[in-house]
Amino acid sequence: MGITLGAIADDFTGATDLANNLVRAGMRCVQLIGVPRGDIDIGDADAVVVALKSRSCPVEEAVDDSVAAIGWLIKQGACQLFFKYCSTFDSTQTGNIGPVADALLERIGSDQTVMVPAFPANGRTVYQGHLFVGDRLLNESGMQNHPLTPMQDADLVRVLGNQTPHPVGLVPHSLIARGSSAVHQELLSQATAGARHVICDTLDENDLEVLAEAVAEFPLVTGGSGLGQALPEQYRRLCWLDEVADPGRLVPAQGSALVLSGSCSRATLGQVDAFLEHFPGFALDPLLLAEGETHFDEALDFARQHLVHGGPVLVYASADPERVKTVQGALGVEGAGMLVENALGRLAKLLVGEGVGRLIVAGGESSGAVVSALGIRQLRIGGQIDPGVPWTQTPLEGRAAPLSLALKSGNFGEQDFFTRAFKVLDELTQETQL
Repeated sequence: MGITLGAIADDFTGATDLANNLVRAGMRCVQLIGVPRGDIDIGDADAVVVALKSRSCPVEEAVDDSVAAIGWLIKQGACQLFFKYCSTFDSTQTGNIGPVADALLERIGSDQTVMVPAFPANGRTVYQGHLFVGDRLLNESGMQNHPLTPMQDADLVRVLGNQTPHPVGLVPHSLIARGSSAVHQELLSQATAGARHVICDTLDENDLEVLAEAVAEFPLVTGGSGLGQALPEQYRRLCWLDEVADPGRLVPAQGSALVLSGSCSRATLGQVDAFLEHFPGFALDPLLLAEGETHFDEALDFARQHLVHGGPVLVYASADPERVKTVQGALGVEGAGMLVENALGRLAKLLVGEGVGRLIVAGGESSGAVVSALGIRQLRIGGQIDPGVPWTQTPLEGRAAPLSLALKSGNFGEQDFFTRAFKVLDELTQETQL
């Protein structure tokens, strides 16, 4: 028998976010990095989430990677396929959510899918097709200043309509309140009318459960990780999934503790400040990185000095929007981003090689750079730190203990996330030793 759920995600932290919710809902989950090739041992996994780097890359590349990954998941016997994007629906003006969803529907020969980005546990809700972050519209939440994918419009029907030539529908909250049968019938009606993509209002966990029941047998669903948390119960109802004891079990963690942050989101900026009140940190300056190796060497020496006693220590390029604009004005958006990502990736590779065994990375692009630098291809998903962010583990060549790794989306986590995460890992380790 194959896997129950096969998913692709458009960035690394987004994949971990979804995998975390699947584990919490009772599925054993493995996350793969990049388009899978050939035979891969996924063990006893019920779900496989493939992490791509397709959110802000050229549309053609995003489509090609997504279709290839879905093809591999189909070969694993997946009962349902899932295209996961961020709960803030962020993408470029021309994609990549719409073009990828269109290509996936064509690949599997299906006429319709749903768009359920909401993640109420993290304050992301949708009402009348408009996305809210907390009590603010998306374009007033800080996402309008995102350095790579600024979101200037909260109307998802309009946003998606600019990305696809196909009609975009809406299932309003008034209809969701009538239950899953009403939603299912409405989706069938909209499919008949030609709506290929349907935005779904979602205000709370109950709405997610209604939607999950309505679409559990769709060949392809799309959305944020909130929908992922609601689906496993439906798989059990359909007898696609058995009850699993302790699906997020990890082995005891070893090694020193390091935090690397490239995210400039409001949440991460607050987490950096909270960490620096108690522990040491080094601020990476992209302008100095552009001048040569001296600044990078200073960051490396600083981290080594504080890791001698086990850490934790933070190296961060997180900065407020005005500073980000200044740097991007001098180096270009892509140039500034590449400098930071390359530096964080190199730091991770060197310091993990020297004994770091507990590593947190903040930011989707930063997480992708670090995972690539370390050559990680597979992660086992463990217990949750905060909604959307679990600890994971991956084997390290030449070391008995795996690397414990947390990949945090920039917008996720409470203010004390960096300091509390290592305590959570210790607690998880104690639980697995009982």
